[in-house]
Amino acid sequence: MSIQRILIIDDDSLSREFLTEAVRALGYQAESANNAEAGLERVRSGTFDLVLTDMRMPGMNGVELVRTLGREASGLPVVLVTAHGTIETAVEAMRLGAEDFLVKPCNREAIELVIRRVQKARRLAQENEYFRSEFAPDRGVQLVAKSRQMVETLKTAERVASSKGTVLITGESGTGKERIAHHIHNKSPRNTGPFIRVNCAALPEQLLESELFGHERGAFTGAHKRREGRFELADGGTLLLDEIGEISPALQAKLLRVLEEEEFERVGGTATLKVNVRVIATTNRDLPSEVSAGNFREDLYYRLHVLPVHIAPLRDRVEDILPLARHFADFYARSNGQNTPVISTEAERGLESRSWPGNVRELENALHRAVILSDGEAILPNHVLAESTARNSKPQFTLVTDKGSYMGAISADSPLANRQIADLEREAILCTLEATRGNKTEAARRLGVTARTLSNKMKLWRELGLVA
Repeated sequence: MSIQRILIIDDDSLSREFLTEAVRALGYQAESANNAEAGLERVRSGTFDLVLTDMRMPGMNGVELVRTLGREASGLPVVLVTAHGTIETAVEAMRLGAEDFLVKPCNREAIELVIRRVQKARRLAQENEYFRSEFAPDRGVQLVAKSRQMVETLKTAERVASSKGTVLITGESGTGKERIAHHIHNKSPRNTGPFIRVNCAALPEQLLESELFGHERGAFTGAHKRREGRFELADGGTLLLDEIGEISPALQAKLLRVLEEEEFERVGGTATLKVNVRVIATTNRDLPSEVSAGNFREDLYYRLHVLPVHIAPLRDRVEDILPLARHFADFYARSNGQNTPVISTEAERGLESRSWPGNVRELENALHRAVILSDGEAILPNHVLAESTARNSKPQFTLVTDKGSYMGAISADSPLANRQIADLEREAILCTLEATRGNKTEAARRLGVTARTLSNKMKLWRELGLVA
């Protein structure tokens, strides 16, 4: 929770002016009211993050105000300001919903301390609520780095961890992008702060905007109370924007502003909030191609692409398959109260021979199933490969070129499966240029495109850092 605007309610003009000046001197916005009824109207018509109210006032007193605000502005913290001799009443008011109290006469240091205490308590409560609703138990994904590609990826992740710069993690679905993001957070100076995740692909535009930036009460139908967004929850820590390529152009513009200026407004709000957040974004899309197609803002892409980290697909790091398989077998055996089964030599060969189009996630699911089927005994080939064998036994398609040449049956285990079209195009062009020793005219002829088209693509890829 970020406290920006504070309402001071006190019938004593000297006390009210002192509190107002002290709050402003501490860098907060302050407004005041001379009685509880007037203060209540200010809350109903405005947006405040905290209320400081005197205990004893004519008409409605501080305790009655706490009760009323609890009904009408749930979630708005209230601090009671009380004189000596009425602390017991203040404690009772806290039992009824007040957040804290100050004892008169109070100085600026005491006011600052109680505001920080409220902010910390509310933030912890919001983080706990977030983790209760969003946190999924660890499924046992382990950072295995036996292959050269994964060793380099982890080295890169650890190098970028110490920076505040935005990180863009790319890779196919199921390669472990979120796990690498968490690893970067854990290795960073922000590792004592929160790690907050939002799946950009899972929510429609309006709900995603509210999730990211929060909303004020009444901002839209169903917004019955103010809600802090993920940027506020992640203040001082790391925010993971999962599948960043799925956000709408309108949200892209708002996100760019936050990344550049570190400030935003809640949906339906006017107060500008400042945050200190390190952003990590992930995507399985080819963002440069999305930029070329006009689907993704070029300025946002460059703002995200400060520190790139790429995760190779599992088929390109075969050395990681068996260590991961043994880890998953052990994890799910212990989770099910079974002995850890041994993976037979034949099953190991089968695991290594597969292309795993679903990457680590598919391997994990296969081993989870195999552990259950094995009943704690040895994992056999039919335990891990039965589903894929049945699925691939009858190919649905065969490939014939436009010249009538027969190319063979299509396989779900092909290295081409689940690849982005833009990646395949880039690979085909580069491989053909290698085959023609850099002769663009001949490469263009073989690929069936013009030499100008090929040159333009190469120029764009070099500008975007996709070709060295």
